[in-house]
Amino acid sequence: MNSSRNAALLKHNQPVPRYTSYPTAPNFEKVFAEDTVSGWMRDITPDEPVSLYFHVPFCKKMCWYCGCNTKATAQYAAVEDYLVYLRKEVDLVTQKHQGRLNVAHIHFGGGSPSYIRPDGFDALMDHIRARFNLLSDAEVAIELDPRETSEAKVAAYAKAGVTRASLGVQDFNRTVQQAINRVQPLHLVYEAVETLRQYGIDAISFDLLYGLPNQTVENVKQSVSLAAALNPDRIALFGYAHVPWMKKHMRLIDEESLPGALLRLEQFEAARQILCEKGYQEIGLDHFVRPDDQMAIAHIAGRLQRNFQGYTTDGASTLIGFGPSAISSYADGYSQNTPDLRSYTKRILENKLPVARGLAPTADDRLRRGIISSLMCYGAVDLSDIVAEYDCGQPDFAIELGKLKELEQDGLVLVDGSRITVNKNAPQACRLVAAAFDTYLTPKKQQHAQIA
Repeated sequence: MNSSRNAALLKHNQPVPRYTSYPTAPNFEKVFAEDTVSGWMRDITPDEPVSLYFHVPFCKKMCWYCGCNTKATAQYAAVEDYLVYLRKEVDLVTQKHQGRLNVAHIHFGGGSPSYIRPDGFDALMDHIRARFNLLSDAEVAIELDPRETSEAKVAAYAKAGVTRASLGVQDFNRTVQQAINRVQPLHLVYEAVETLRQYGIDAISFDLLYGLPNQTVENVKQSVSLAAALNPDRIALFGYAHVPWMKKHMRLIDEESLPGALLRLEQFEAARQILCEKGYQEIGLDHFVRPDDQMAIAHIAGRLQRNFQGYTTDGASTLIGFGPSAISSYADGYSQNTPDLRSYTKRILENKLPVARGLAPTADDRLRRGIISSLMCYGAVDLSDIVAEYDCGQPDFAIELGKLKELEQDGLVLVDGSRITVNKNAPQACRLVAAAFDTYLTPKKQQHAQIA
């Protein structure tokens, strides 16, 4: 079964989006009016809870596998200066509203938010609380580099109300760590987890990677087993995307040491089997969660969402992003800040929103977003239900269903009338099925990561 499934996935291996949005960010308009985004902000219903994302584009040292918008600097003064601009952007956004918006979820990403010193994080959280109304049950999540996670920082997180920490683990094998310029002994991860729990931050997630240089099936299995032994609530198992044409530092990775597509599939399957045996529930493409975790509960209840941070239990319809490259999602469309730090700071100093790109989805976009979201979250969709929900007439999707014929013949998907179900043993195929409904997608090399 595994060999035939892998053969089918390899046959259809191609670069397609991960669909954290639809339309996807590369399809946003390259010039977008700040006034349009300001209008979207003003239209937010005052009592409607929103989510906030804060991007920290700094690391002390660059990891060669990293695909994030970040830069390495040993000069903490650059981080301090940036926090000033970030607080000013908060002011610019909140000036669009009368009264304070309710916040149900905050996520600090990067880069490395754990690079921020305790006093800087305190000041940022105080500023956020002064400008927004954080709900009593709000989730406050932060991404952490275990190498930069000290007790003083964890104490600051606990004091500020952080409820979830996501640790970048990637791999425990030292040879692999050296190949990606991220040497991070097991004891550092263990100590970070223990410190977080001692301070009452019990919701812990791990990020792991497969497809890294020098990785084998055996050391992936060992890393996954060690990660599970630390008992995080969630484990995200991502495939490394080698895109040196987009991220120049990836050229420092020896391409000959990268596992091929078949080996990547075998690594994922080996890790998946161990995590399921350890009691984790599989969610979507790449998440594994404890059965009592809120993500598992949301999945069962049909409330699972997918946004620019991946799978989430966050039900807010508005996500406001702060910092360079941060993406926002409003009822009427998407916007993205400029990724260039100099352009970002220049715009903030001019008292302008740092908007660079955006898109206002059409009615057809919204319909297809519903289809793709269902496929990515649940591996299945009933086209009739989605059409009825979005009241878009009676599209027959003949072209899209035609694209699925070969996938169906190869056992990757089942089409039964209006019901489409992806083979649960080939979750990677969700992206292929979703791509069939993507009217923006054109065959372009070197734009998206392949499915295997």
